[in-house]
Amino acid sequence: MKKVIIGMSGGVDSSVSAYLLKEQGYEVIGVTLNQHLEENSKDIEDAKKVCDRLGIIHEVVNIRKDFENTVIKYFLDGYKSGKTPSPCVICDDEIKFKILFEIADKYKADYVATGHYTSVEYSKTFSKYLLKSVHSIIKDQSYMLYRLAPEKLERLIFPLKPYSKQEIRKIALKIGLEVHDKKDSQGVCFAKEGYKEFLKENLKDEIVKGNYIDKEGNILGEHEGYQLYTIGQRRGLGINLSKIVFITEIRAKTNEIVLGEFSELFTDEIELINYKFAVEFEKIKDLNLLARPRFSSTGFYGKLIKNNDKIYFKYNEENAHNAKGQHVVFFYDNFVVGGGEIK
Repeated sequence: MKKVIIGMSGGVDSSVSAYLLKEQGYEVIGVTLNQHLEENSKDIEDAKKVCDRLGIIHEVVNIRKDFENTVIKYFLDGYKSGKTPSPCVICDDEIKFKILFEIADKYKADYVATGHYTSVEYSKTFSKYLLKSVHSIIKDQSYMLYRLAPEKLERLIFPLKPYSKQEIRKIALKIGLEVHDKKDSQGVCFAKEGYKEFLKENLKDEIVKGNYIDKEGNILGEHEGYQLYTIGQRRGLGINLSKIVFITEIRAKTNEIVLGEFSELFTDEIELINYKFAVEFEKIKDLNLLARPRFSSTGFYGKLIKNNDKIYFKYNEENAHNAKGQHVVFFYDNFVVGGGEIK
């Protein structure tokens, strides 16, 4: 019997995933990674109940220290430098899946599974296994996992591949899982009160008021501290002007925020840093790729460019979705071929 480790978050997706794996004949071991201060949170309690109900082993692993040193540090450093970081992308790659695979090796498990809505399939075009979106692009979660190494993909199982969220809830109800109607988690998991409150609590004295300016340098008003704002933001600025304005630039060094018109956010080219490609760059550089510059984006087409050892993406048409620090993920024929951080 093949053995599989499944990440149990306490939600309906991972719970039904564990059930489906057991039904398919796997020996299933549930693992909950606890990145929070509480040792007995509601999520941990729910995960334990599900594992007991399914008759599978449940283990809780405290990852608080690694989580703080990697994910929370990345999050805070991003906002301190005027960027809009994507903590979930980094967490999945450097914390969650890293630790799940370590636990899988400890148990000598064949596979690792999670309740993500994605799949790993063979691409005839690239002659290798790759992540593939399996639902509407806006529901698909392969975006978050683009940084996973090829050797990990070969040992991953995503049981929810054929199902919609509605179908998963029906299965949970049918088999008597209490989490069948549990709400989906929203926002950043470590900032339950909202990212601004989290930043205020953790950056404290570093956050000081500064000036809103226009692109000519004229002072338009006062902001609460550049760390509390993001590129493209137009609500919650606390300023009354005669027209609608958007944040077009954040200048961390001078604590200034530039306001301008929506059209100033448009660009047709971005530079990538901290990038990872699942397919060799030479094989995809001339292809018309779908780029998703944020998780909520349905995507824009264009091509990758290499110039003086720097990687760029040239969109076929301009768009206003590119904030520094966000991750852009590239798809070809629904397969994830790579991505990187927007510089």
